[in-house]
Amino acid sequence: MFRGKTAFFTFNLLCLIVLVASATTASAQISPTKESLSDLYPGKAYSPYAQRNFPDRVFWGDTHLHTGLSVDAGLFGARLGLDDAYRFARGEEVIASSGQPAKLGRPLDWLVIADHSDAMGFFNDLAAGDPNILKFDQAKPWYDGIQKGGEAATAAALNLITTFSQGKIDLDMLAEYSPGGKTYRSIWDSVVDAAERFNDPGKFTALIGFEWTSLVNGGNMHRNVIFREGAEKAGQVVPYTTQAPIGSTDPLDLYAYLENYEKKTGGSALALAHNGNLSNGIMFPVDKQYTGRKLDKKYVELRARWERMYEVTQIKGDGEAHPFLSPDDAFADYETWDAGNLDLSEAKTNDMLQYEYSREALKNGLLLEKRLGTNPYKFGQIGSTDSHTALSTAEEDNFFGKATNVEPNPKRMMHPFTKTDKGVFEG
Repeated sequence: MFRGKTAFFTFNLLCLIVLVASATTASAQISPTKESLSDLYPGKAYSPYAQRNFPDRVFWGDTHLHTGLSVDAGLFGARLGLDDAYRFARGEEVIASSGQPAKLGRPLDWLVIADHSDAMGFFNDLAAGDPNILKFDQAKPWYDGIQKGGEAATAAALNLITTFSQGKIDLDMLAEYSPGGKTYRSIWDSVVDAAERFNDPGKFTALIGFEWTSLVNGGNMHRNVIFREGAEKAGQVVPYTTQAPIGSTDPLDLYAYLENYEKKTGGSALALAHNGNLSNGIMFPVDKQYTGRKLDKKYVELRARWERMYEVTQIKGDGEAHPFLSPDDAFADYETWDAGNLDLSEAKTNDMLQYEYSREALKNGLLLEKRLGTNPYKFGQIGSTDSHTALSTAEEDNFFGKATNVEPNPKRMMHPFTKTDKGVFEG
């Protein structure tokens, strides 16, 4: 019995010695020196919640809204302005141009009013019968049609838009509504001022921006420009336009404008393209631009620098995928607008499609990176409204449409959006 107790005691003592030795070794492992930490834990931390330094809150807004300052919005009946758009976005109830009360189910966190830079504010003065506009031969028929209303107003609107898009508008008539004109400067100042007044840090962000509406033979090349800063910097410039000799339809010239902005103000800006599906094969070039200029190192680097986001979906159709390009994807035929270019002056052909949709652009961008060293199509993707009512609405049961003439009414879907002998865009 005594010998058994001695053996048991000896065994426990040995176990204690082993445990102490193990604990000492473990302690050395658990408490490494600072010099050895990098060897023990190289790279990313094991814990997925440790060392997080990225934003984790989602904010909802719209980078693409038009008010009555945009010529086409005004022509189709939009009478709401900058203040109305901001009030609505912040959750207030407003009266739509069609006379109906409107209010969001949830206020937005931020908004970009991106009115067309070309002829910004022109429609308001045309509709008011400004004699400085009506003295031009082109203006009088438009004014008369607007005053008559109904089909006459619609015909006047389409004629004005077509005249402008085809480069046939009287540039002298637009001089005051272009960079260099006092009226244009005043209008832009009002845009900047409205953003400053409605910006409420921590609650609502009003970003200053505009839409550069490049249209090449009816092919959509539009970009929205957004300034990061407020009035102190964005107010030092006026928007870039597409009408020569002051403006240009070439994205390379837009990039030069953005670079000049940053150099002049010390601020920052970006451009977001949209509706490649209406470009008829010129939005995402692989070999050469629409101008015939071959893609080179300069082009891919500039596009990668300035266009870090792409508006992949909006009212004028989906721009991500197409069933011809993704035949095995059941969701590739969602909200497809593929009849032709923006004004339906040219019908679509299948060979254009791979240069129009973001899914193909992401793949082609990798090929361009191998060839030229930079991926010009490495972008994030967003959705916006492109509403021309000053009302940023996207909810199915609270949707006020693309333009005022299709705001809620029993017949809103009974006529096409655009129709020519080349095709039709429904809705």
